[in-house]
Amino acid sequence: MATKHAALHALIEPVVAAMGFELWGIDHLSQGKQSRLVIYIERESGVSVEDCADISRQVSAVMDVEDPIPGEYRLEVSSPGMARPLYTLDQFTRYQGHHVALKLRVAFDGRRKYQGLLAGIEGDEVLLQMDGEEYCFPIESIDSAHIVPQFDD
Repeated sequence: MATKHAALHALIEPVVAAMGFELWGIDHLSQGKQSRLVIYIERESGVSVEDCADISRQVSAVMDVEDPIPGEYRLEVSSPGMARPLYTLDQFTRYQGHHVALKLRVAFDGRRKYQGLLAGIEGDEVLLQMDGEEYCFPIESIDSAHIVPQFDD
């Protein structure tokens, strides 16, 4: 599966970069006969609905030619938003000090879901502070992660 994800990334990233955006991440979700390909794009000046539509058209054209996903799928292009997913060590580093929710591939201490303060990165491990303790999770053990927005009262 990681190979397929890498192939999709290699196909989509140059298109997104050529249009002046950062490819934040890709989620390919299988849903029965039809799947969904979600592409998250980022730019310092922000992302508009028109930007998403433009990228969708360009990526769709490349996907039609290369045909990397068998069968039908729905293509969605979006900003990562406030509850942005985190995919890479660099992204975890950029959001150090924020609250995050992690879901592990395999349970650790009898659970797969953790939520706490992103304390930093050490090597290829994500450091999470939770309930007065610090946990170290290797990046490859994390199935999904996202920022948990905090609002002041």
